Amino acid sequence: MTDTVAYLLAIGVAFVINVPFGYWRAGVRKFSPQWFLAVHAAVPMVIAMRFAFGLPFRWSMFTLFVAVYFGGQFAGSWLRRRRAAQPNRP
Repeated sequence: MTDTVAYLLAIGVAFVINVPFGYWRAGVRKFSPQWFLAVHAAVPMVIAMRFAFGLPFRWSMFTLFVAVYFGGQFAGSWLRRRRAAQPNRP
C-alpha cells in the first residue's frame, strides 16, 4: 500500500472513530469529566492506527488529521442534535 492510500484510509478511519465520540460529547455537560473523555479518548486510537499503518509523522498531515478530528466530532454532535429534534422517534 502506498503512503498516499494509507494516509487516505487513515484519515477516513480517524473521521469515523470521532463521530461516536462527538455524538457522546454533545450529550454531556461541557467541561465535565465525561466531556473531556469524549473529546480526548479518540486521540490514542488514531495514533495507534497511524502506527499500525506504519505512517510517519508529517506536519502537513498533522493539520489534516486535526481538521478530520474536529470534523468527526462536529458530525457526531450534529447527528445527536438532529436525532433529538426529530418528533416521534422510537
